[in-house]
Amino acid sequence: MNKREFLKAGLLMGAAAQLPLSSTAKDIEFKKHQKKHKNWIWSHPNQRDKDDDLKTRYASFKAAGITGLFFEYDSERHFRAAKAAGLEAHRWVWTMNWPDLVSTHPDWYSKNRKGESCADKPPYVNYYRWLCPSRDEVQQYLEKYVSDTLDKDYVDGIHLDYVRFCDVILPVNLWDNYHIDQTKELPEYDYCYCDVCKAKFKEEYGTDLNDIQYPEASLSWRLFRYNAITRIVNSLSAVAHQHKKTITASVFPTPEIARRNVRQDWTNWKLDGICPMTYHGFYKEQVTWIGDAVTEGIHFLNGSFPLYAGLYLSDFKSDDELGEGIRLALQNGASGVSFFGNVTANVLAVLSTELAKPIS
Repeated sequence: MNKREFLKAGLLMGAAAQLPLSSTAKDIEFKKHQKKHKNWIWSHPNQRDKDDDLKTRYASFKAAGITGLFFEYDSERHFRAAKAAGLEAHRWVWTMNWPDLVSTHPDWYSKNRKGESCADKPPYVNYYRWLCPSRDEVQQYLEKYVSDTLDKDYVDGIHLDYVRFCDVILPVNLWDNYHIDQTKELPEYDYCYCDVCKAKFKEEYGTDLNDIQYPEASLSWRLFRYNAITRIVNSLSAVAHQHKKTITASVFPTPEIARRNVRQDWTNWKLDGICPMTYHGFYKEQVTWIGDAVTEGIHFLNGSFPLYAGLYLSDFKSDDELGEGIRLALQNGASGVSFFGNVTANVLAVLSTELAKPIS
C-alpha cells in the first residue's frame, strides 16, 4: 500500500485511479508487470521439429510471458532458436539418478537399508539408479559434466533434476500404482547405507550406524544425508558461477515434504532459483494447496533466491483451474511458474491473462 503524507496527494491519486488507461499506458503497465516474473517450460526437444515451427512456437511463448526453457536434451538447434526468440535456454539434467554408469561404475550406486544396491536391484522402476552422494568420484564426475555442458556458448544455465535420494516415501497418489503402503519408511526404499556413507557418518558423528537400533529414526543420520546432497548441489553451483551462468533445480513441493520423502533440504542450497514441483494431484490435494506450498517455500527460503512454482498441466481440469493455480502461486510470493506438460495455445492464453492482472 502507498503511504499518504498529504490528504491532497491522496485525493489526487484516488482521482487518477478512476481514469481509464490509454492503450499505450496499458501496454506499458502490462510490460512493467511482466518484468517482475520469470516463467519457464520444461521441454523435451524433438529433433524432427522444423526450424520455422520452432521460430513460431518460441515467439508465441515469449509473447505470452514465458521467459525461458529447461531443455532435457542437448539440441543446439532448439537452444539457439529459443535464444533468437529472446528466451533463456537452460540445460535440464538428471543429477543423482544416473542409469548410464551402471555397467562401468556399479560401485558408485546407493544401497538401501537391506544392503541391496540399486545398480542391480532398482526400486520402483528400472531407470531408478541412484548415485551415492558421499563418494568423491561421483561429485567429481558431476562437476565435470556440468562444466562441459556450460562451456557451450548456447547454454545459458544448468537446471538440476533428481537431485536427491530415492523416494523413501512416494507421493500418496502413486501408492496404488505400485501396490505399496508407505505409512512408514520401508527398508527397501531407504538409501544410502553403503560402506562409504557409513564410514563418513562415523567420522563425523563418532557413531557406528550399525549400532543404531532404528536408523530411520536417527536425526543425525537424516541430517548427514541432507548435507550429502547439499554438498553436491553447492559444488555444482560453484562450477556454474565460475562459468558466470545460472543454476536452478526442480525439487519436491515443500521443504517438509522434500526432507521427509527424499532427504532433500533445498532451502539451504546455493542457487539462483528453485522450481518446487507443486503438483497438487500427486498428493490428492485441491488447487488451493498450491498457494499453501508456495507460502511454505517462500517462508523458509527467506529471500535467498526466487521460487518458481512448478505446475503439472495434466492435474488441472479446466483453464479456470489453471488460472487459479497460477494466481495462487503469484499471490503467495512465487516469482513465476514453470509448466510441465503440453503447453497449448490455451495454456499460454491463461498465463498471459493472469500475468496482466495486478497481484492482490
